[in-house]
Amino acid sequence: MLRIVLFVLTNLAIMLVLSVVASIFGLDRWAYAHAHINMSGLLVWCALFGMGGSLISLLLSKTMAKMSVGAQVITQPRDANEQWLFNTIGHHAQNAGIGMPEIAIYDAPDMNAFATGASKNHALVAVSTGLLNSMNRDEVSAVLGHEITHVANGDMVTLALIQGVLNTFVMFLARILGSLIDGALRGDRDRGDGGYGLGYFVITLVLQLVLGVLATMIVMWFSRWREFRADAGGAHLGGRANMISALQTLSGNREDTLPKPLLAFGISGESGWSRLFMSHPPIAERIAALQAM
Repeated sequence: MLRIVLFVLTNLAIMLVLSVVASIFGLDRWAYAHAHINMSGLLVWCALFGMGGSLISLLLSKTMAKMSVGAQVITQPRDANEQWLFNTIGHHAQNAGIGMPEIAIYDAPDMNAFATGASKNHALVAVSTGLLNSMNRDEVSAVLGHEITHVANGDMVTLALIQGVLNTFVMFLARILGSLIDGALRGDRDRGDGGYGLGYFVITLVLQLVLGVLATMIVMWFSRWREFRADAGGAHLGGRANMISALQTLSGNREDTLPKPLLAFGISGESGWSRLFMSHPPIAERIAALQAM
């Protein structure tokens, strides 16, 4: 869940910064003025900023993940446990057909692990001390297989492309609707002179935030769907019984170390509206899917 939350928040922050910069330097007004002649011009402009924000988020994903949890990258194993971790990840990576990822451990009581990175052969796999201390090696191996499968499937790259397309249409629709609403409020529907004021700027930012939340629901749907594939990969690399056992152990890990603003979105919930913002399906559904394989 951590990698998805960080990616989405970084993406939203970059998009807001780019929008403010575009408005300050008048790029918004220029793009929309040209859109009266050719609407595709505005769409191309939004695509450049939308895809750009998503790709920047992807390139920063490893750095942001390391900083957020204080992960320490291990270049050489320091004891037998770290040697086992290196050997297991290396074995899974070889079987999955990807390069050896960076390996990191971070200090946290909750059982968690994540993989991220802009390339299959330059990824990062990080494991919490809580997971290493609470699961047996068979279960940890299955969890590591799950994370390696995310890398092998190119999930972060696919997520970045989906987010980029959504960014494009969020920016495009926000500016179209913002112009129409601003024109209606000011009683001036012919905006051919490019005379956009503070009202247009504020309305566009608000619309971009609202549409961005709706786009996040689509991103989270994709995230939930890919978790089932990663579980299947973990079962293939580490054993189905071990993957099921790891999920059962994880089901008792209800301590949430995410910031309160994220908890307000119900990311850890399992029903109602909160389900739309869940990055992972309920563990019971994941176990049922593995049992039905």
